[in-house]
Amino acid sequence: MPTVLVVDAANVVGSRPDGWWKDRAGAARRLHERLLVADTPYDEIVLVLEGAAKGGVRAGRDGHVRTVHAPRDGDSAVVAEAKAAATRGATVTVVTADRMLQARAGAWGQTLSPSWLWDQL
Repeated sequence: MPTVLVVDAANVVGSRPDGWWKDRAGAARRLHERLLVADTPYDEIVLVLEGAAKGGVRAGRDGHVRTVHAPRDGDSAVVAEAKAAATRGATVTVVTADRMLQARAGAWGQTLSPSWLWDQL
């Protein structure tokens, strides 16, 4: 059974006060780069970007990391990706601290906090 990690990039990047708000695209690019080299047990990592962060990483696949540009809000894209993966039979984990998003995405798999992800990176 494949395993998929869906990352709410805005929420993960926003969890660390490192000046990300000055360069959202750069912050997204740095997170993407760290996910590419991270030693995680997931078969696929889906990085969901929204707004200005989309300028930092092109949509598409780089190795085991697939970047998705949210057409509207990031939360809906995160839920859609989690649902699609679960429907394909994958075990899904969503990373976000947003409680509303945790409740929505929790229907498709488990949720973990951004601090958990940062510890993996």
